[in-house]
Amino acid sequence: MAEKLLRPAEYAEKQLIEGILSSKYNSGDVLLAERLLATELGVTRPTLRETLQRLSREGWVTIHHGKPTKVNDYLKTGGLGILSSLARYGKALSTDMVSHLLEVRTTMFPDIAQKAVVNCPLDILNYLKQSNTLKDRSDAYAEYDWALQMLMVKATNNPVFNMIFNDFTPLYGILGERYFQQKDARAASLAYYGDLIRVLEQNNKEIKPIVEKIMIQSQKMWEDIR
Repeated sequence: MAEKLLRPAEYAEKQLIEGILSSKYNSGDVLLAERLLATELGVTRPTLRETLQRLSREGWVTIHHGKPTKVNDYLKTGGLGILSSLARYGKALSTDMVSHLLEVRTTMFPDIAQKAVVNCPLDILNYLKQSNTLKDRSDAYAEYDWALQMLMVKATNNPVFNMIFNDFTPLYGILGERYFQQKDARAASLAYYGDLIRVLEQNNKEIKPIVEKIMIQSQKMWEDIR
């Protein structure tokens, strides 16, 4: 039902990217001729051309005029456009790719959080105190936790961090609820919020070790969940 609400170009993009992520189309494969592929996807040829041009710009495929369109090894050739699409189509991601994305967050986010509390400690402390009223539901935790991360990202005043993490919002919506369905995950995060509150109330802004600990812990818990 949801797919029918997509514009034709969006629908074609979704089918092609999910096909690549699910290995229906592998690196080095050539796609069907334009007419046949448009028919298979149920879109017009102009719509397919528009979609392929966009996927080519992001690095998913290579278009050679007069030759078949070839699927790229997007893990080697892709850039931030690929990351954005990976986040949008997170349901098709392999568990290995999810682990890689979480590893990137584990590497980046402690420094982001540290810079954030130096810039805006009171804003972050006030938000953290709202965790005391969190409802014990996976969706509530997922929404609260992502809002906290984005508050910290914005507090760095670095627009590049904003752009990177904005692209991960759809993916976190999918994975966050699954993660927080685990009682241990909710308990670990609640303890983490409490640790941050205690440190910030003491006017201590050295939170990087606390953030590193929860990032590593959550990555390990995700490995156990999957």
